Amino acid sequence: MEEMEEDALERIEDENHNCGAEGVRVSSPAQVCVDSDCSSDTCESDSSASSALLFSSTSKFFLNAMTAEEYRTVYWPKLERAIEHLLTQSPMEHISISYEQIYSHVYKCVCQQHSELLYNDLMWKITSHLEQVSSELQASPPEDLIENFNLALTQYTAALHCIVPVFIYMNKFYIETKLNRDLRDDLMKLFSDHVAEKHVSTLLPLLKKAHSMPFQVKPSTMASVVKGLYALRPDWVPLAPALFSRFIPQIDAPALESQLPYYAAQDKTLQMELSENGFSRGDQSRKRASEES
Repeated sequence: MEEMEEDALERIEDENHNCGAEGVRVSSPAQVCVDSDCSSDTCESDSSASSALLFSSTSKFFLNAMTAEEYRTVYWPKLERAIEHLLTQSPMEHISISYEQIYSHVYKCVCQQHSELLYNDLMWKITSHLEQVSSELQASPPEDLIENFNLALTQYTAALHCIVPVFIYMNKFYIETKLNRDLRDDLMKLFSDHVAEKHVSTLLPLLKKAHSMPFQVKPSTMASVVKGLYALRPDWVPLAPALFSRFIPQIDAPALESQLPYYAAQDKTLQMELSENGFSRGDQSRKRASEES
């Protein structure tokens, strides 16, 4: 009970601070007497007024308390619908959502001690969505998997740009404080665990094949997928070091002077492969075309 009263006091002080209130202050009778030259009658009067204010504010706080049932039936359904819209809209599509209302609901749930419930429900909702995304990618033909994976990753990261800010209050006062983590990191890990990890063994051979055949896949798509995989799990680089090094700078070991002959042989092999595949080096002479006449 004492803890609840302390919470009520903190809430009153926060509300006064947020509203810029200057004349309302919860003080003890002793503080009132020390702060002003007053008679005992005045002190008693101020003490009674202060106690009445505290009792009224505390009672109001308890009356407005959100029960777990109210959270489950009133607040979470509204938040769940908003999250669903954000997760399923395309990057170029705009869905009318009241971000202020979402933030307000999150704020109230956290203030009413439902942070853990809210966090677990958010993780469950997004995990369910990502499992559906993974199933759809599993059904994709191999020739479409790179493009579809890129679309799924792009859509998800765009959704996080909206979801993380409106849950910032939960992130600050629950995830960072009690779990010592960050909401965005947790949500990106969900994509890594439930989508990327399930398809990386298929994606990497397709990416290596596509990279060896120019323009089979758009360069921007290739770069987006490879950089996305690296951002999710840098430890995937050893699975395809040559591929990642094409798009991620400075992930290869520094060049060594003792390895120069090896680099030269590698370059010569590449030139031969390009020549065999129809890429001509052209005329290597110094004579200009205009000088032939």
